Amino acid sequence: MKACRSQPLGHKVSRPWVDGWQDYLMLKLLGFIIDCPDPMKLAAFYSEVTGRAIMEGSHDNWAGITLGEVDLAFQRVEDYHPPTWPGDEHPKQYHLDFEVDEIEPEQRRVVKLGAKLQKDFIGSDGYGWQVYTDPVGHPFCLCRHEGVTWTDNELVWP
Repeated sequence: MKACRSQPLGHKVSRPWVDGWQDYLMLKLLGFIIDCPDPMKLAAFYSEVTGRAIMEGSHDNWAGITLGEVDLAFQRVEDYHPPTWPGDEHPKQYHLDFEVDEIEPEQRRVVKLGAKLQKDFIGSDGYGWQVYTDPVGHPFCLCRHEGVTWTDNELVWP
């Protein structure tokens, strides 16, 4: 396959054009897969964190939850070694950000579910983020951004 050709300045394209094709490439992110020692246990944690059900068909080697159009899935890895945030012996390779309406109640809730607070970057104005690790050591953040408005169906960014 040839490389994507560039478009003229100011030309907005939602998908790259590929030479020789008559249509745009179709690409859709289906899921984000996280290695862990116990997929059902970690799926249960994130199910509680996000308020989403564990997917039908989940089992001891693979489990998932659906977040809109993307699945968050967990797969068993034998001899699993968790990331050592903020160290680099086993560095993190990703982290999840969750926007929250209020930090304090969400902090209490995720800690009760098994998360561990690692670092707090909340400013005196109440905005910022907190870094946690999930029960098997993967980092994730609870974030609160200034100006974000919560509606029934989505977040509205300023």
